[in-house]
Amino acid sequence: MSQKTEIDPIFAEEVGHGNSIAAWTCVLIMTIGFIVGGIAFANHAHTLVYISCGVVVLGLLMGWVMKKAGFGVGGSRSGASH
Repeated sequence: MSQKTEIDPIFAEEVGHGNSIAAWTCVLIMTIGFIVGGIAFANHAHTLVYISCGVVVLGLLMGWVMKKAGFGVGGSRSGASH
């Protein structure tokens, strides 16, 4: 019985870790949103919790926009040689 040892081309390329300006900006904004939201939740500041949820979504959108602008992994403006 012989086993198939050929590697699927989809799994052959390196995935990367998202180490880019866009990824770090996204994570930073979302982390601030989570921290402020957690403190606000503990202090029963409902309005600030909802604002913090908006900041988390804003961070996600900023990461996406920056990736499209070329600041993502392998982007033209990222300054990295990934």
